[in-house]
Amino acid sequence: MSQPLLIEHDDGVDRVTLNRPDSLNALDPALIDALNVYFQGLQRNRDTRVVVLRGAGKNFCAGLDLKAAMARRAGQQEPPGVTESLDSQRRIADIVMLMRRCPQPILSLVQGAAAGGGFALALASDIRIATKSARMNCAFIKLGLGGCDIGTSYFLPRLVGVSVASELILTGRFIGAERALAVGLVSEVVDEDKLDAAAEPYVDAMITASPVGLRLSKECLNMSVDAGSLEAAIAMEDRNQVLCSRSEEFSEGIRAFLEKRKPVYIKR
Repeated sequence: MSQPLLIEHDDGVDRVTLNRPDSLNALDPALIDALNVYFQGLQRNRDTRVVVLRGAGKNFCAGLDLKAAMARRAGQQEPPGVTESLDSQRRIADIVMLMRRCPQPILSLVQGAAAGGGFALALASDIRIATKSARMNCAFIKLGLGGCDIGTSYFLPRLVGVSVASELILTGRFIGAERALAVGLVSEVVDEDKLDAAAEPYVDAMITASPVGLRLSKECLNMSVDAGSLEAAIAMEDRNQVLCSRSEEFSEGIRAFLEKRKPVYIKR
């Protein structure tokens, strides 16, 4: 059997592929476990500085693998209890929490369907690039569930505002690539065969940044989204700048800027 998650590491960049193309990269237990293990492992990983997340084939991720879930329940006389259901729910939710906690920026390349849990993975990323075929939705409400799941009620209002977030969550309707670009949900829309090429300028810019500065920038953004005041956000910024200015990376960054070359940072 092929691995549900493919990870290729190259000079500070992890290219992570959801590898269930025949099932639209839907989340089954093996893929859920693999994503949890991978993102948990990034917490103290100094070799990986940027993560590029994508789906194999023509789709990003169609959400929970309902066929697999229903097959597992086929032999059960009664539905799972509250504790079992909560454990199952939390295993998926843990992925997006780990994505936000990991210090590496995550760039998602979204093509085709990004539905339900797949949409949540895209939302939990730091940057999103979409192809013209991309279609994203909060599928949960169409399945007899609530529309808020796997962090969507947290991410969407912050990314697109309450009105558009309410529309998507309460109706489950799809948002296409062009509208996603217009409302700020994605940074760029490209042709299907240009997705990898479109990611490279983002990756190059982040990989050229100071490693400690990049990590602290993601942390500061996370904190500032929920900061109670301007003073709280600036206090975090001041702390980070002082830390960065005392590192050897800052000296190298200044030299590289003055010498008009790319900085060379020592791996730590």
